[in-house]
Amino acid sequence: MKRLHNFCAGPCTLPVTVLEQLADDIVDFKGSGMSLIEMSHRAQIYDEIHHGTVNSLRRLYGAPDDVDILLLQGGASLQFAMAPMNVLGESDKAGYVLSGTWGKKAYEDAQLCGTVYPAWTGAEEGYSRMPDPSEIIVEDDTRYLHVTSNETIGGIRMADFHDHGVRQVADMSSDYLSRPIPWDLFDVVYGGAQKNLGPAGLAVVFVRRSVLDNDLSHLPSYLRYDLHSEADSLANTPPVFAIWATGLMLDWMEEKGGVEGMQGRASRRSSMIYDAIESSDGFYRSPVRADDRSHMNIVFTLADAELEADFFAEADALGLANLKGHRSVGGARASVYNALPTESVRVLVDFMAAFASAKG
Repeated sequence: MKRLHNFCAGPCTLPVTVLEQLADDIVDFKGSGMSLIEMSHRAQIYDEIHHGTVNSLRRLYGAPDDVDILLLQGGASLQFAMAPMNVLGESDKAGYVLSGTWGKKAYEDAQLCGTVYPAWTGAEEGYSRMPDPSEIIVEDDTRYLHVTSNETIGGIRMADFHDHGVRQVADMSSDYLSRPIPWDLFDVVYGGAQKNLGPAGLAVVFVRRSVLDNDLSHLPSYLRYDLHSEADSLANTPPVFAIWATGLMLDWMEEKGGVEGMQGRASRRSSMIYDAIESSDGFYRSPVRADDRSHMNIVFTLADAELEADFFAEADALGLANLKGHRSVGGARASVYNALPTESVRVLVDFMAAFASAKG
């Protein structure tokens, strides 16, 4: 099989070694006589996979002891509601940084769950940058500030995390485990696994135990962080396959240097593409302010939009897959998540240079 160079914005590329291990064990898991995905989630075999994945997440991310790790269904989108439901009290309010599509969606869902307000919005500038720290306005009596660390569609990221005087809740789906977290700033960190960690179907939620002390008896049971914590994320049947695959991915990441190793890979690969854009004499253009350019989702346009169809067709012919930008913004987007081989980026930048030379 010839592997494509997969720049999909989600689900993510996984290492071939992880896929092969899944394939080897999918029918008969470790000689047990059945597949792991057929097995009871109460079985000892699965228990080791489940808690091994949790332990790997804590170790790799350096999560402190007073932070619990939940493995939940529903992806990040369910957390847009669960976070305010669990963190906001009746008299509390929260500020939201509206940095792009996902920041807006989190805010819109939170409006249905409690009192929230925009602490900053990038709408007038077309969501082409993240706010400077001084631009974020946190009102008095704010319980938390919600941020989206990386906007997948707009290709922008928060280069640094700053103290705004209140705890923060963060959607880190598309740069999960690709850079260290200053844990003292956050009460909740969540994200879908399908961008950087594994298959779709799993949300990984880090939640500070002080949040679990809130009275959540008014919420349906599945929406309560405290009940999931008490049950070790086994209150119902978990997304077994996604957790298994994510655990294998975490093992691979640890072999490659952990979070710091992923951070270095992300910086190098994104720089290769940004350098190709900047050296093209305007043939390619990035709409994002330089300091805020994502290391995970590199968006760019062609100066002559009529060449886009040829660009994508020729890229596809070379096995460069999923380079079209999101339908809401157009252009091109190369997502370079944790497991994408550097060789795929080399093929892309060589193609970009050749295409610009031929068409420019």
